[in-house]
Amino acid sequence: MPIISQIGRKAWKTRTLYALIYALLALGAATMLYPFLVMLSGSTKSAVDLGDLDIIPRFLRDDTMLYRKYIEGLFNESLDTMNMVYGTSYRSFEEVEPPENIDFGQIELWTGFLSENPPPAYASACGFVQARISKTIPMNLRNFKKHLAGKYGKSAGDVNRALGTDFIGWNAFFLIPENFMLRRDMPRTDPFSAELQEFKKSLDPALFYYFSADGFYRNLFLKTQYSGDIAAYNKAHGTAFDSYDEITLSRTLPDGTAAEKADWENFVRHTLNLLWVRADPAAVELYHDFLEAKYGKIKTLNRICGTAHRSFNDIPLVEEPPFEGIVLSDWESFITGWEDPDTGRLHIIPAEFLRVDTLEFRFRDWLKAETMEGFVPSKPFFDKTPIPQRELHCAAFLNMKKDMAWEFATRNFKTVLEYIVLHGRGILNTAIYCALAVLCALIVNPLAAYAMSRNRMPSTYKILLFLMATMAFPPMVTQIPVFLMLRKMQLLNTFAALVLPGLANGYAIFLLKGFFDSLPRELYECAELDGANEWTMFWHITMSLSKPILSVIALQAFTMAYSNFMFALLICQDEKMWTLMVWLYQLQQRSGQPVIYASLIIAAVPTFIIFAVCQKIIIRGIVVPVEK
Repeated sequence: MPIISQIGRKAWKTRTLYALIYALLALGAATMLYPFLVMLSGSTKSAVDLGDLDIIPRFLRDDTMLYRKYIEGLFNESLDTMNMVYGTSYRSFEEVEPPENIDFGQIELWTGFLSENPPPAYASACGFVQARISKTIPMNLRNFKKHLAGKYGKSAGDVNRALGTDFIGWNAFFLIPENFMLRRDMPRTDPFSAELQEFKKSLDPALFYYFSADGFYRNLFLKTQYSGDIAAYNKAHGTAFDSYDEITLSRTLPDGTAAEKADWENFVRHTLNLLWVRADPAAVELYHDFLEAKYGKIKTLNRICGTAHRSFNDIPLVEEPPFEGIVLSDWESFITGWEDPDTGRLHIIPAEFLRVDTLEFRFRDWLKAETMEGFVPSKPFFDKTPIPQRELHCAAFLNMKKDMAWEFATRNFKTVLEYIVLHGRGILNTAIYCALAVLCALIVNPLAAYAMSRNRMPSTYKILLFLMATMAFPPMVTQIPVFLMLRKMQLLNTFAALVLPGLANGYAIFLLKGFFDSLPRELYECAELDGANEWTMFWHITMSLSKPILSVIALQAFTMAYSNFMFALLICQDEKMWTLMVWLYQLQQRSGQPVIYASLIIAAVPTFIIFAVCQKIIIRGIVVPVEK
């Protein structure tokens, strides 16, 4: 019994030791796997969830986070634009919450209004066309490029010739989100802008938004005037509002205090885009007086404006200003004020004659006039009814959650793939460079190692020591001398310049010689008796039996060539000879952290595939020399 008990205790100790070893190995694997999973998760992030360090991205399991990413992308990562459109006061996209209740009746009314009264193109803007913080390529920007490529040709040069643009390439293609609320921004009439408007018509309503003059007035005008403090506003205006949400933009000069009137007049005269400013018909005589004072004679006006009016009284009052030209300039001067240099008289439309005509007012007018049975709005008040864009976007989001999740999970990878595919010859150059590097490593190094292994020269170990000594110098030390030498040989910007400096590798020769020394000498003696020459013995005996170690050398050569960045950039400064790593470096300089993570993961894929395919051979290359 004591002997059996002793054996049992020994077996228990052995099992405990094995369990401890496996636990430590598992812990070591976890410490390596966890950072990789965090990076993989980080490659799907955007600005709103960049701080999360979850292994599984939160937006894949939390609809609220997915909604925030959707809203962030919809408004092109501009918080001010979202607050302007929704009339909200969020301080970051991380605070955004979906509406508690969705009024589908209001949404139906809004869509009915849009179908009966199509708004002008400048009333809306595309979402998902710019990512100022994430610095990725959103889906509508990708789709717009596909739209242009399908219509004008795959080359960016074809688009440039057709539309008069000057994009360097598809990777330099960009869109600036439209915003026609400010006075300084006016729609363009060039062919490129026309293509954008045509593309916008094909979009789902969930992928663009309409501007809100109410939100613009509150969030980007009044709050900036009064530091966002409603108490300061109330003190200056003698009002008692609980929040800015209670303040709305009046269609005409408000009946409130003098300060309220001054704010409204300043906003309409100098800040709000002229596209939304109108004048009462009673102001037509003042407009005629202004034009006559400015031009003197009707002939002068006709010559400058290209018109044929008989008198100033024949000129109609501007109903909707043009996007450019003399008429727009005159209309702005009439709104903001123009002083006659001869008489000193100020010609300006009185504030009482100014009118604001925005989508909110058009929608409210339509609601008042709507008398169809069963089509009555759920909210009885019309004067302050907001555009239900927030509800519309949320309802659309609920129907496209899977599509949005897929878009956010893949868009950074699509950005990287699009960049490396469309940018220069990075993939082709890298493939050629890696193939040449592997081929040369499998020819030069084995020949050198075979010569030292077979001939047993007295100076073999001195040569090996010399070869190993080259490893003591980091590549940064040798780059400048190598560059000067290659420049003198006129080999810069060639594959020869990339391959020749690494043609022979001291460490690879050392490994190969050790492996060749372990091969049975009897094989060579038998081959010599059979009349085999040196080349036959090298190729059919040495190389055939050395596949494991050769696979290790090949993988090492591939890895060094594939990951070569600094040397490749120094030796090949011509973009046509840049390798994949150089292009990825350029991408990382202009990208956000998630795109950088995605580029690192994609860059690791070729090495992983080669290692996975050659795994058995590589493992043999590690194990066999030890067994020998």
